[in-house]
Amino acid sequence: MLRIGIIGCGNIAATLAGTMVKMPGRVSIEAVASRDKAKAEEFASRFGVSKAYGSYEELYEDKDVELVYVATPHAFHHDQMMEALRHGKNILAEKAFCINEKEAEEVFALASEKHLYVAEAIWTRYMPSRKMINDIISSGRIGRITSITANLGYKILQKPRISDPALGGGALLDVGVYPLNFVLMATEGDPISSMSGLAVKSEGGVDRRNMISFTFESGAAATIFSDAECVSDRRGIICGTEGMIEVENVNNPEIIRIYSADRPAVLKETIQITHEINGYEYELDAAAAAIAEGRTEPEAMPWRETLRVLRITDALRSVWGIKLGYELKA
Repeated sequence: MLRIGIIGCGNIAATLAGTMVKMPGRVSIEAVASRDKAKAEEFASRFGVSKAYGSYEELYEDKDVELVYVATPHAFHHDQMMEALRHGKNILAEKAFCINEKEAEEVFALASEKHLYVAEAIWTRYMPSRKMINDIISSGRIGRITSITANLGYKILQKPRISDPALGGGALLDVGVYPLNFVLMATEGDPISSMSGLAVKSEGGVDRRNMISFTFESGAAATIFSDAECVSDRRGIICGTEGMIEVENVNNPEIIRIYSADRPAVLKETIQITHEINGYEYELDAAAAAIAEGRTEPEAMPWRETLRVLRITDALRSVWGIKLGYELKA
């Protein structure tokens, strides 16, 4: 059983803790930490955790904790992960994994040196729906992929973690990574040949919304859209020469529909997606299995893919003139 310590006591930490308590015998929550001890104690009481710490350092030093789940704003991830690794802890860190590729490279270098597991907790990479979609594509049912569109939008710009560049804010690194990963998973193994993007910036200097386009060496093209000021339809469409796949909710696939290439298109199959718990269990199971087997990274989200995503977002932010976290002081 994997023994987990949680740093950060926000909404996503609560969601993961709620998942963990429904996985007895697979994972257990050993401790929780916040810079506000009262907040940690309330969180621990809510989820039946025996140890609540008022500093992250105390949790890193807890010998009962095997893996640290990092649920803080991503501007802090690099330093927190480096310290956890120095204490010999495995890590599962929320997306965005780091502010930029350079930070992630440093984390992975230390994890490799210490032979510790580190993974980005972007749940769609671990879900069964990923294999379902890739199996449909590889079967040839929709032919050769020609184009992909994907979008995700929520009204979240009012949240400090989104509006504040010092916390790593903006639509791209929070919601934009989901349609970006959707496209990269669907085009697995197909190198990007060109990329462009536009962003609308806030007065505070983060991207309110953005539009990004890719072309791939195969000839496929993709466009993604993310927005921190509106609720979008969250839909993903993968078009091919022989049909089309429609995915409801690229952030948490709910229904997959397969259409013919007829005009009008004919619905051929509908796949309703269900989870054992809520969809977060897969990244936790992946961590437990990898650590038990002595692996340092998950098959579902290997380090090279985390680095690839950050390389893309770094390039876009460079063009848009957006600096985040420690970059603001550079």
